[in-house]
Amino acid sequence: MSSKSFLFNREPLWLENRSGTRHILPENVQSWTYEPGSLTQRMRDYYGGAVGVKVLLQQWNTPFLSERRLLKLHENRYSLIREVLLHADGKPLILARTIIPANTVKIAKSNLSHLGNRPLGEVIFSYPKLERIEMDVTLINPPTWTQPAIAEGHIDQPIWGRRTVYAIAHRQMLVSEFFLPGVLEVC
Repeated sequence: MSSKSFLFNREPLWLENRSGTRHILPENVQSWTYEPGSLTQRMRDYYGGAVGVKVLLQQWNTPFLSERRLLKLHENRYSLIREVLLHADGKPLILARTIIPANTVKIAKSNLSHLGNRPLGEVIFSYPKLERIEMDVTLINPPTWTQPAIAEGHIDQPIWGRRTVYAIAHRQMLVSEFFLPGVLEVC
């Protein structure tokens, strides 16, 4: 198989979200990091139908080590890895990386493996028993990103992100979202 990531040269370093973590984040980053609802819906509330998804990578592969540990996956188990750019009329807003283990794809009746250009948030937030299990935060400097990711996201500064473990019917997935300057203008 090809590379594990379109977005990253190496795995980002994550900080566990503990009490006090919120205070190290800039105010506009806090607003998006601690958004309790769907980020997609929040962007749609602001940009309307201009919000789109560009799929950058979608393949079955082994996740990064910290992703496997967080989801308690075996080393040689493949998961569906999906990386996308959310944008509004071409303006980059959020880069996202999702890890969906095979048993989660099965429980969701393949809805998660056939998203195409649909935002993941539209699907998972439609499940009545969606649970948030835990969240981490990161600040990623430009050298961690691949050149194609830098070009897609117009990255020229450190980028804040969050990763959240969600569960549907007790089956977990990991959603990592990285807040590009365009989305941070919308508070």
